Amino acid sequence: MKWFKQLTIAALIAVIGFSSVPASTPTATAASKLSGKIVINGSSALLPLTLQAANEFKKLNPKVKISASAAGSITGPQAVRKGIANIGAVDWDASKDVPGFKKFDGQVAHKVAVIPFAAVVNKNVTATNLTTKELQGIFSGKIKNWKEVGGKDAEIIVVNRTFGSGTRVNFQDKALDGTDFMTKGDNYKEVKTSGDMKSAIETTPNAIGYMDLAYVTDKMTAVKINDIAPTEANVINGKYKVWGYGYYMTKGEPTGATKEFIKYVQSTKFQNGSLKKLKFIPISAIK
Repeated sequence: MKWFKQLTIAALIAVIGFSSVPASTPTATAASKLSGKIVINGSSALLPLTLQAANEFKKLNPKVKISASAAGSITGPQAVRKGIANIGAVDWDASKDVPGFKKFDGQVAHKVAVIPFAAVVNKNVTATNLTTKELQGIFSGKIKNWKEVGGKDAEIIVVNRTFGSGTRVNFQDKALDGTDFMTKGDNYKEVKTSGDMKSAIETTPNAIGYMDLAYVTDKMTAVKINDIAPTEANVINGKYKVWGYGYYMTKGEPTGATKEFIKYVQSTKFQNGSLKKLKFIPISAIK
């Protein structure tokens, strides 16, 4: 069995730098006094949102420099604790204990988005509506062939995220009801980031994995779970349960440019605009 080449990039790093908005732009002029540097590390699930927000915020505040990297949720609060990042992007509230991870003392959690997660399969897979029990069997390694769940006679290739991934934490808890993942085998592979998962699912026949909706493309299929499609509407109406909140963690209460950037991401304009276009859900939509 041929396996896809594992991507060797451990961290996806994007440094945002844009030209100044003309002085005649009222919003840019009003905010142009704000300056500073913001370093953001952590969640690759939140990276599309972070990059878009940084793009927009920089245009309004040309004197602010923003860099963002994504190597998995756990690296966010770790970087904040070490003092090498102002913001730690993470797919759980890292100021509290969660299964597998202790809380990060002294850090403040700022809720910035609702993140829908989905099981995804390569386009050649025909089994696209799975039960919780079937997903548990597949990701634990007990179900090994797609024909066992109504698909073609082909070995299932399981693609998992590495330990420390917030997407992994949410998917294991909410899609698998806490069932342990398989950890080895010829049909098993781990990847570091959401981007790596996207590439693996798109290029590996008979593969299954999971990611947030922002990364789902037409080169894969988002799987229904118990007959419920992973859509923004189904999260909001309460039918689809595999979702979580995204957070920006800071060391104590933020100040200066960091404070203003978080406020921008939480603003009604961004939440109901760019955030929704990226397939995230505004935090106000969940009651």
